[in-house]
Amino acid sequence: MGIRVADVSKQFGSFRAVDDVSLDVDTGSLVALLGPSGSGKSTLLRLIAGLEEADSGRIWITGEEATTRSVQERQVGFVFQHFALFKHRTVRQNVGFGLELRGWKHEAIRRRVDELLELVQLQGFGNRYPSQLSGGQRQRVALARALAVQPRVLLLDEPFSALDAKVRKELRAWLRNLHDEMHVTTVIVTHDQEEAMEVADRIVVMNHGRIEQIGTPAEIYDQPASPFVMSFVGAVNVLPSHAPLAAATAGTPPQGEVFIRPHDLELHRHPQDGSVPAVLRRLTHLGRDIQAELTLASGELVVAQLPRERLDYRQLKAGDALHVTSRDARTFVPDFVI
Repeated sequence: MGIRVADVSKQFGSFRAVDDVSLDVDTGSLVALLGPSGSGKSTLLRLIAGLEEADSGRIWITGEEATTRSVQERQVGFVFQHFALFKHRTVRQNVGFGLELRGWKHEAIRRRVDELLELVQLQGFGNRYPSQLSGGQRQRVALARALAVQPRVLLLDEPFSALDAKVRKELRAWLRNLHDEMHVTTVIVTHDQEEAMEVADRIVVMNHGRIEQIGTPAEIYDQPASPFVMSFVGAVNVLPSHAPLAAATAGTPPQGEVFIRPHDLELHRHPQDGSVPAVLRRLTHLGRDIQAELTLASGELVVAQLPRERLDYRQLKAGDALHVTSRDARTFVPDFVI
């Protein structure tokens, strides 16, 4: 087992950041901690790293208990959100810093840094300073520095959140390819559902300091364990059980609220079996897909998302009368206290 967390809790004053969390991370896997701000994901990562001390519970890293060990003794590589590079040091000096502290000889440091700069595709950048690099290049330097000391596990705390969307997407693909080459046990914290789905073998969805669900990206998206998971991972329309579209899709009578993904809605010019009337409010072009915002006859607002080829969008305008059907819906039985 790469990482094991058992019954771990952490409180800051009256705020319980991590609440009795247990988690296993398989050796060589890449796991994403996903959740909104304040869900406890970064605190859990810092507890694993030893940057915070748990109030209760135990932590193992590569089979050895690390609960009371220092950051250095845990031998983890940690990548921060805002790079945390030394501005007065070159790229080479930044990457080799941890090796200097460990007393490596100059020639061994040079060889290791050369290997890492090639690994993160920054050959030729060794003598530059952080101010001479782009945001994406700086984050790759930070990752190389974390890998330099050959850590037992690699921990990344929202490493791409400070970058623009295009660079984030490029680095996500790069990180996944890098992990497939190295197979270092990796945990990445993110609030970006797309990022988690793209890079991770398994996703841990957190909310209010607790784990809501653990599963593969497909399991989390297709088989959400709770209304929170379904609402947080992927876009969703939430309808009251009495809404005609909800009843037509989920069965009569559905229990609790009904959740329908935008891509499960279909638009029609004329009534269909199980369709409900709607009025088009707005069309938004999302590249390959078209997003339609609609008002149902019963008053609810819904969003449909369809591939361009499935919608004659050039013939549609705000105010047009349409009919909506749904291919799928999900309900969650409310919890009852006995």
